Amino acid sequence: MEEEKKHIDELIATYLTEGLDKNALAELKAWIAASPENKNYFIQQREVWFSAISREVASKYNKDKAFDTFKKRIGNRKEIEKTSHHGFRLSMLWRYAAIIAVILAVGCFSYWQGGVNVKDTFADISVEAPLGSRTKLYLPDGTLVWLNAGSRMTYSQGFGVDNRMIELEGEGYFEVRRNEKLPFFVKTKDLQLQVLGTKFNFRDYPEDHEVVVSLLEGKVELNNLLKKEKEAILAPDERAILNKTNGRMTVETVTASNASQWTDGYLFFDEELLPDIVKELERSYNVTIRIANDSLNTFRFYGNFVRREQSIQEVLDALASTEKIQYKIEERNITIY
Repeated sequence: MEEEKKHIDELIATYLTEGLDKNALAELKAWIAASPENKNYFIQQREVWFSAISREVASKYNKDKAFDTFKKRIGNRKEIEKTSHHGFRLSMLWRYAAIIAVILAVGCFSYWQGGVNVKDTFADISVEAPLGSRTKLYLPDGTLVWLNAGSRMTYSQGFGVDNRMIELEGEGYFEVRRNEKLPFFVKTKDLQLQVLGTKFNFRDYPEDHEVVVSLLEGKVELNNLLKKEKEAILAPDERAILNKTNGRMTVETVTASNASQWTDGYLFFDEELLPDIVKELERSYNVTIRIANDSLNTFRFYGNFVRREQSIQEVLDALASTEKIQYKIEERNITIY
């Protein structure tokens, strides 16, 4: 019995970090489904784990502190204490948590620019990328996610067990771990995407005029939430553009990898509308830009810039070289006319 409990703790710890193979995941899911107590224990460990991560990512990593933080979180949870009195050993999970926190902290600081905000609530886990930064993380099912500046992603504590549903506001790049029994969904207020396992970029900031989905690998199904119509299926190197004004969605052939260049620090504009470019520049450089002439709102631009190496002025100079616009800068306020 003791070995079985130890084995379950090891399964949970592995699931929370690098993901389980098909057989191990099936075993864990069967154990969770066996009783309400098992399911509650699993959810509580996920809640404690994400809560511990959020503290350690936000400050310089200290292994002993990470270990103590996780234990303290568990100690404050009466339900977990009650469960542990029934024989569940938490020491193994603590040990994994301390080791894993080292890996996550080192990984986070290698790409972290400005901060990662992980909020653990009763029902949902929310991850944000502040303005001027990007955030990289792995979901419990092993899916890789990049969030662009000013973006937020939310998912339930049951993610990977009874659902794989993501709610997105902003822009995200996804490399989805394949699971034929549990499809992966990304939903905004305008569009819902469904996949089994693939690579794609999804952009839907509330202030943007268009929703854009670019598929790098695999296949995705798109459900237009603004207008009732047949689902669209994307193939690799195809891009779907949803017009938020009229609800019309179009599909075109592109070099889809360009859409994810922002994960490497690039700003890539592929015939984008000026208002959408302005919003992206505001998020990337944390500035305020005003378009003084409404007639400019229909202009589209193409360009590729390195955000770390090129200033906002250099980007604007390139756009102005088309002789379609002019601009002036006053500290962090910019006017385009």
